[in-house]
Amino acid sequence: MTGFAARLNWLWRLLMTAFCFTLFGVGGLLLSVVWFNLLNLAERNARRRRRLARRSIAASFRFFLRVSKAVGVLDYHINGAQTLRDERGCLVVANHPTLIDYVLIASVMPETDCLVKADLLRNPFVSGVIRAADYLINSQADRLLPESEKRLRGDDTLLIFPEGTRTRAGEPMRLQRGAANIAVRCQADLRVVTISCSEHLLDKQSKWYHVPARKPVFVVTAGKRIHTADFCEVHEGIEPALAARQLNRHLLSQLSQQTTPLAGIHNDASALS
Repeated sequence: MTGFAARLNWLWRLLMTAFCFTLFGVGGLLLSVVWFNLLNLAERNARRRRRLARRSIAASFRFFLRVSKAVGVLDYHINGAQTLRDERGCLVVANHPTLIDYVLIASVMPETDCLVKADLLRNPFVSGVIRAADYLINSQADRLLPESEKRLRGDDTLLIFPEGTRTRAGEPMRLQRGAANIAVRCQADLRVVTISCSEHLLDKQSKWYHVPARKPVFVVTAGKRIHTADFCEVHEGIEPALAARQLNRHLLSQLSQQTTPLAGIHNDASALS
């Protein structure tokens, strides 16, 4: 690709990135203001209403990703999508390199639950989505564990990003112990999911307009299922806190080994020439 063609391609992707961000925001508002309110009127059963809301969210995410791919903003591949779609009664834990990791995973898991930050309830674009889907809030400590156990026993999947925030490129991965604690105390298995992106896009150090010179490619891979019982065998008398620490170390090892480091940003003048 010549320098002029590369520059033109970059400008197009910058414009389309702005368009996709607008599409995402408007879509979230329409779901919250229109569709979920209609759903509240039409479906009185809370469980069925929550199920329909989550399926609607997954469908909207698939639409968003297909539009983003069609206009050239990004490409993506989800390895093991059927495995994730069929998962039940399990925690799904993933690394968190970019802003759309949840979108990528939830697009193929139409009924997944999610543990989200309380701060997101103040975001007008996603707060209605969180409430309609009845996601768990990380600040509700008194009900988090019993509610997690109830949902996992009901064959829900619970999506957690154990880093707690997006990964900082170049820094070692650190995991909070929440996912491991829930797994141990609820006696639930975990499915490891790794996400990589070929370029810096929507990461912790980037703004939406920091569009890389090359089209980013996201790869989501469903890893193996980890059996929590292996870390807290009853006959060994392991304390739950110790079992959670051991499990958390294992999760860190799995996520670190299978995650490809982000590439550098290539949107400088030399990369576009």
